Amino acid sequence: MLAKADPSQKLYTRMRLWEYSDQFVVEPSDGSSGSCLAISRLNGALTLLDELPNSTGHTPKVQTIFGVVGMLKLLAGSYLFVISERECVGSYLGHPIFKVSKLKVLPCDHSVKNSPEEQKKTESEFSAMLKVAEKTPGLYFSYDVNITLSAQRLNDLGDESRLLPLWRQASAEPRFLWNNYMLEILIDSKLDKYMLPVIQGSFQNFQSTIGKDTIDVTLIARRCTRRTGTRMWRRGADSDGYVANFVESEQIVKLNGFTASFVQVRGSIPFLWEQVVDLTYKPKFQIVKPEEAPRVAERHFLDLRKKYGNVIAVDLVNKSGGEGRLCEKYASSIQNILSDDLRYVHFDFHKICGHIHFERLSILYDQIEEFLVNNRYYLLNDKGEKIESQIGVVRTNCIDCLDRTNVTQSMIGRKMLELQLQRLGVFDAEKKISSYPNFDDCFKILWANHGDDISIQYSGTPALKGDFVRYGKRTSHGLVKDGISSLTRYYLNNFIDGTKQDATDLLQGHYIVSVSRDMAPKKPKKRVESFASFPLAFALIAMGFFFAMLSLKQVRNDIWQLVFSLFWGGLSLAIAAFVKANGRVFCNRPRLHIPS
Repeated sequence: MLAKADPSQKLYTRMRLWEYSDQFVVEPSDGSSGSCLAISRLNGALTLLDELPNSTGHTPKVQTIFGVVGMLKLLAGSYLFVISERECVGSYLGHPIFKVSKLKVLPCDHSVKNSPEEQKKTESEFSAMLKVAEKTPGLYFSYDVNITLSAQRLNDLGDESRLLPLWRQASAEPRFLWNNYMLEILIDSKLDKYMLPVIQGSFQNFQSTIGKDTIDVTLIARRCTRRTGTRMWRRGADSDGYVANFVESEQIVKLNGFTASFVQVRGSIPFLWEQVVDLTYKPKFQIVKPEEAPRVAERHFLDLRKKYGNVIAVDLVNKSGGEGRLCEKYASSIQNILSDDLRYVHFDFHKICGHIHFERLSILYDQIEEFLVNNRYYLLNDKGEKIESQIGVVRTNCIDCLDRTNVTQSMIGRKMLELQLQRLGVFDAEKKISSYPNFDDCFKILWANHGDDISIQYSGTPALKGDFVRYGKRTSHGLVKDGISSLTRYYLNNFIDGTKQDATDLLQGHYIVSVSRDMAPKKPKKRVESFASFPLAFALIAMGFFFAMLSLKQVRNDIWQLVFSLFWGGLSLAIAAFVKANGRVFCNRPRLHIPS
């Protein structure tokens, strides 16, 4: 059984935020006894107060908040992140789980007023990125249980560890702790009861009845922060083997006192490669430092095996075209490290399943069924005793690790849930989830929402192929929706995500603001970069075509209008050709942290 946390270490669940002219004061208001936390609006200095300060002059504003997420220091000012709205979305191992409905950034930057103009300008640019960060989707937290750990790893913690403050438990698995970097200032000040661990990912659950049995199914995703970011600006792995879009998905079933948990993971192809946006619909893949690919892949899988045990890597990318080059490099990179505890399976999803025949995933299942059965799942009996452990994990990837990956993971989750329900006596050998329409519908929606959440965080849109996961078949509405999502991804990738990537790198500490570096004279931009503006170019192209058409209509009255029409049309085509040839500099690109 899980030991209960020390009540003296319990987090504050509700607080009042007082906005004084010179400081913010956070006052516990959930009935707990404790000191107030004062944050200087001059420089972000933290102090504990026994009582609220007396107000001189204006009455301070006050609002309710539900958690302190952390602090971030920029050039001159500090910025406090708090949760101003929350929503209870279910429970994890019996403890309430909340979703952040609204994140608020409070500037403690009065000292900026005395800074040089250039520093004010740079501070303003950085603080604008924090406005982007306020809209970060998919943030979840609990006041009572460490949700950075799977049920199995949580159970394996010693009783002493479970009595530690939640942030200290979570720091044992910092890769899933979204606010790990932002908590550092609070940790230095020993503010345990204010430090709320937050993850980014997804949390979905449902209850359904089969016969006399009520089955509770939860699906939780935890996004790794090591190489986090946006779809086109974070691909592949870094030199340490950390991969983009690495997400741990845990499916938990509770039934008649029994608890079963099954974990699988997804992550980008584990070597250095990129796909830099350049205004084309599908930019070319580029393998970076190909000679290092075996070493990077080895580091990645060594880390996976330490954390999860045996690994079977399921590669869903195409065998041909640009994807084929990545597939070939992946297979050759891990060839020398394959063993009994590391297997590689390639399944050309598009070739075998096409756009509609996803039932052919049964071919893949036949190839990995033995691994799934042998490596099992985590199981507690009705006395809370461990009777089974999961000793291996399926690692799935496509190019984005979104659409094909989610369809495949939902199939694996379905098969494992059927095995668990058979073992617990709910199903006989012939029964499937599809035998119970209500339960089947709930399960499909669970995984469809899970896939949408992960996709929105990485690409900005819901997952493609989601209609199959949601309804069990491809639909015309789903195809239209996929088309709209694909166009939206194109727009976001080219014109929005660079700034979003910068905001992410600031929050995660991948880029640490430095006065000496950020205030140093900037390198002069290249000639094209100095004036490249896609909105301006688009406006000139549109204007040129407008005047070309206008002149063309008047050719009957004046033959010279044909010359004007050709001039304007040629000018538009010339500008369009110039933009196409220099596509990369016309895109919205990150300017802070360019990792290896």
